[in-house]
Amino acid sequence: MSDIRIVKQDITTLQVDAIVNAANNSLLGGGGVDGAIHRMAGPELLDACRKIGGCITGDVKLTRGYNLPAKWVIHTVGPVWQGGIYGEPELLASCYQSVLTLAADKGMASIAFPAIATGAFGYPARKAARVAVREILNFQKDHDKPKEIILACFDSEMEAIYRSLLS
Repeated sequence: MSDIRIVKQDITTLQVDAIVNAANNSLLGGGGVDGAIHRMAGPELLDACRKIGGCITGDVKLTRGYNLPAKWVIHTVGPVWQGGIYGEPELLASCYQSVLTLAADKGMASIAFPAIATGAFGYPARKAARVAVREILNFQKDHDKPKEIILACFDSEMEAIYRSLLS
């Protein structure tokens, strides 16, 4: 069983095997956590993402971490919230499943997630957190890696939501 930790901390400062980038479909940077990861990783990340050629919603792509403390960046594209009637919960669940499967397949021991899709994509924080926690706990039933899963929170509100769901 993995250890799930909740921290209110900049995800780009975490020393883990991989951090998750809540990216847009182009993978070429954007606002929020995506922009912060690109700024901290340096221009090599943008070059690597250009070569990848984008990512569909719910899927993942892997790059090195470059100037980040994390060795890897797992890019995933969450759904834009449209009221929840266009498959947003299933697409968000796919993000978490795909990230965790890739991390396990690569033997990663530690990973940090932001609150995928809750920023510019407008996914309601509590609804997104419920999906995240459900998918992480379900994944842990059949996998022993990653050993450490960090939920990196941008603010106290998200931190409180995760704490209430995991208590």
